[in-house]
Amino acid sequence: MWTERVRTAALRHRVAVGVVWLLVLLLGGAVAVLGLGRLDQSFTASDGPGHRANLAVQERYGNGAAVAPLVAVVTWPGTRDAQALADALERAAGPGARTVSYAATGDEGFLGADGRTEYALVYPAAGKPDLAGLTAVEEAAVTLRAGLRSALPGVRVEVTGVLPLQHDSALAGPGAVALAAKAVCAVGLLLVLVLAFRSPLGVLAPLLLAAVTSVGALVLVEAVAGFTEISFVVVYLVPVTALVVAVHRRARPPGAAAARAAVTGGAAGAAACAVLALFPAAFLRSVGVAGLAVCAVGTAAALTLGPVLGPVVGPRVVGPRVVPRPVRIPRALPAVGLVRGDRVLSASLPAVGLALLVLLTGAATQLRVGNPEARALVASGPARDGLDLLTAAGVPSGVLNPLEVLVPEGADAAAVAARAARVPGVLLAAAPADWRRPGSALVVVVPQGEPMTAAGAGTVTALRSALAGTGALVGGSGVVDRDLVDGVYGLLPYAVPSAALAAFGVLARRRGRGPAARAVLGGLLAAGAAAGALVVLWQWGPAGTGAVTGWVPLVVGTFAFCVSLERSAGGPGRAGIVAAGAGALAVLAVGIGPQVELALLVSGFAAGAVVDALAAVPAWPHPRVHPDWSRPRGAIPSSIDDRDHRPDRSRHGT
Repeated sequence: MWTERVRTAALRHRVAVGVVWLLVLLLGGAVAVLGLGRLDQSFTASDGPGHRANLAVQERYGNGAAVAPLVAVVTWPGTRDAQALADALERAAGPGARTVSYAATGDEGFLGADGRTEYALVYPAAGKPDLAGLTAVEEAAVTLRAGLRSALPGVRVEVTGVLPLQHDSALAGPGAVALAAKAVCAVGLLLVLVLAFRSPLGVLAPLLLAAVTSVGALVLVEAVAGFTEISFVVVYLVPVTALVVAVHRRARPPGAAAARAAVTGGAAGAAACAVLALFPAAFLRSVGVAGLAVCAVGTAAALTLGPVLGPVVGPRVVGPRVVPRPVRIPRALPAVGLVRGDRVLSASLPAVGLALLVLLTGAATQLRVGNPEARALVASGPARDGLDLLTAAGVPSGVLNPLEVLVPEGADAAAVAARAARVPGVLLAAAPADWRRPGSALVVVVPQGEPMTAAGAGTVTALRSALAGTGALVGGSGVVDRDLVDGVYGLLPYAVPSAALAAFGVLARRRGRGPAARAVLGGLLAAGAAAGALVVLWQWGPAGTGAVTGWVPLVVGTFAFCVSLERSAGGPGRAGIVAAGAGALAVLAVGIGPQVELALLVSGFAAGAVVDALAAVPAWPHPRVHPDWSRPRGAIPSSIDDRDHRPDRSRHGT
């Protein structure tokens, strides 16, 4: 077979193969780092109506749009002085900033119910929806807070907003408990790999394979990004997938069977991801291109570099050909009872695993995508103080994600604001006099509910309907989540079956229809269960985020599906358990901490690895106990394909 010829050629030219992959790791790593700027860093859904509106706002006004504003909150010790706040904002916000408050509009929606608190929206001059722009907004929050406190002595002043809350979460850093947990996970990862390969040097093999796969895949992805939009989220997907797949492949006995399994799993994953890359949505295209690159580079590394690294790997304790030792029990013990207990255990484990997968997949139907609710982003800090001050005054948290309506030339901005104010769920709508440019004007619409909530999403839909026919475009930070649901998740009913059919076609040709159907179904269950785990852990769990960051389930689902196909291609065995443990411990060691969005992603990866191992429960080899206690009942199958059961005797000359 051609895989055996490639493997033999790699062993014959092992020095050249090693040098080539070393150059990929070193030179490719430098190229990958330099090319990160090619990736789209906006984390927004492209091509939706809100995205188009935000592009127009950004082009004409230079700020705002998809970037949530800063919210300055003031509690007066006595009588309110709205004009003093407006004057202080003009000085503290800096040139080019846009501000709106009670003094500019006279709208009581800017006032708290306590009679002493008011807030204002501030759009800093710099603030594009990319990493550099978000950093500029975070810096502007510090400057604004200091400037307002200096201009308004004796008045309580706080500055909050979505970005300051996220920034405070990142600055908080892991506490002592989190650091201890990270250390435990890191040590656990090393122990799992050392025990799996029985050699400290053997641990280097999967790590090196994962490293070259990650670097090579990122270089390919960045090359594609020169021609089409690729999201920055692939930076998270590529290394985790490469690591788990590498551990899967190194945990198998070397030889022709392992090479065929690597090609089969890689081809099935590549086919599924290639289909995703064809859909007209940036996030689907991004995860598709990234998954395709990982599968292609990983398979090439497994066929060429894998055999070269073989001598450094010690004896394995995992692998599908491990046969359990006969269990010898004293004659006095009830052998028949032990046999029945073993049969019950062997039958119950698959049933329990399948039930958990189905339940988690059912929970995925309740997934609500969007930025986590503001109260869940950080527990303490300056931005949280501002949020608490707002809510204590009776101001709803929807003010953190206002909408911006771009009114075309010839339309009456005041009339548009009046129509928007009548929409259910709108706290206020105003057309500031200084929010005008030649040919357009802006109307600010502040909803009561945050956009990821049912009430907030309903407000966006109702507002678009109310303004239909006026020529106005509805943008702002509050529409990004809605665009993601409509533009990306709306394609999943077509994208998921198409990708599954592509993977089935590859597996059916190499393994047969029955095993292919089981493998694809297992991959779909793993992807759905990983998303369901996010719902259970975060939406319904103690954190109570109310929503899951929109792109996280897409990345996690792609990871779980590709890893499940790789595990299925290798057949039953404990390799999947080792890979799951390694992957889960690796991401937890990196990501445990107070930053909610990173924790969401990390827990999703860990859940994806674990649920894939759970999907493999029916195939785990269980020792058989027999009345004669002299031998196992029969051979344990090592692969879906019976041809892979034969040991590789080429190394022994037979």
